[in-house]
Amino acid sequence: MGKPEPEHTGGADALRVAVLAYPGCFASEVFGVPDLLTMAAHVAGPGAPGYRVSVVSPRRRVLASGGTALDVTPPRRDVDVLVVPGFALLPGADLDARLAPLAPEIDAVRTYAAEGTAVVSLCVGAFLLAEAGLLRGRRATTAWLFAADLARRCPEADVRAEDLVVTDTGVTTTAAFSAMYDFALDLIRRHSGARVARTTARIALVDDARDAQTPYVDPELLPRPGSAFAQRVMRRLDQDLAARYDLTALAAAFGVSARTLLRRFADETGHSPLAHLQAARVRRARHLLETTDRTVAAVAAAVGYRDPGTFAALFARHTGRRPAAYRAAFRRTD
Repeated sequence: MGKPEPEHTGGADALRVAVLAYPGCFASEVFGVPDLLTMAAHVAGPGAPGYRVSVVSPRRRVLASGGTALDVTPPRRDVDVLVVPGFALLPGADLDARLAPLAPEIDAVRTYAAEGTAVVSLCVGAFLLAEAGLLRGRRATTAWLFAADLARRCPEADVRAEDLVVTDTGVTTTAAFSAMYDFALDLIRRHSGARVARTTARIALVDDARDAQTPYVDPELLPRPGSAFAQRVMRRLDQDLAARYDLTALAAAFGVSARTLLRRFADETGHSPLAHLQAARVRRARHLLETTDRTVAAVAAAVGYRDPGTFAALFARHTGRRPAAYRAAFRRTD
């Protein structure tokens, strides 16, 4: 696979972007941002500042995901923005084993940052930035499925699992995969203007109005917290989501005081039984909104809320969208 031809529109005013390729990186994330920048340059026209893109690596040869061979050039210093793509990662994978062979790339990231280059990670490329020390004391994000792993691996970072794109003093991190387009559109907006960004988004069928990854989170894919006691409490709460929450009755069912139940549950999970119940209700409501024609009021009642307004406020806090807007975006038609 050849490297993308640099865009020379705009001459000296062109924004210089380098994508750091490395073994096993997602090829689509190597070329996704450059492709959108190329579209933006065409939209802006020949007289407007454009983009010069290169794919760089400290290695002479790089095989991306799926064994795709990439043409690369040595790291160059005349770069305004360095983009670090993500890689295939499964929950529970040994990150030490995955990142150890990438020491040359991590050193390159560190060097670019030290020279004042803006550094951007896509998806789990954030783990390379963390290894390079760039996330210490900064706000950051990554794919929601691995946000907790990033927070554990880099406790000095303020990991914002709900955010799509986070920029903090020259370092930008993005959520999973398609969030690279949210970053690219923001870059286009700042370099080429709002009109060019908006038009590029329309041509590419890219949503330029997203502001969070919260609506896409599937709690069923996340590790379930808690040990035996908390797990039993959660199962009981999950059995009847529409039932009125009664802490005293719940504690009596487990032969403990309400205070003891709250303490033990919080020690094991980090939150309260009510917080778990609310999250479970929202999860069920999401399913009903996606798959049925029930009214919002009927969905609210099905998960224990008589007042649709109270339900809508809770739903929005958890997903970032009110129920009607969520249904419009995620309704399944099959």
